[in-house]
Amino acid sequence: MTARDHDAVFQALADPTRRTLLRTLSASGPSTLTELSSGMPMSRQAVSKHLALLKDAGLVVARGEVRGRRYELSPAPLADAMGWMVDVGAGWDDRLARLKRQVEARRR
Repeated sequence: MTARDHDAVFQALADPTRRTLLRTLSASGPSTLTELSSGMPMSRQAVSKHLALLKDAGLVVARGEVRGRRYELSPAPLADAMGWMVDVGAGWDDRLARLKRQVEARRR
């Protein structure tokens, strides 16, 4: 996954509405736009735009005809982004451990 792909995933996850849609898909499985829009404090068109951003980031896929299209979670990009965060975190852990060793060496 490229940095550009990670950017798209993180931008998609930055919005609370899109995170809510992902949670809903995770809990209920494939759903139509109408099902996903019910209970949302916005129009179906607004939900559709959020789904398009999630689709562009690879976090959801749309299956079926336009009228009966069902959206489903596609977790691979999220797993890739999580792997990237783990790698970045490990790098910081290594740097902090080296800094700690240097500080302790100077104290002696």
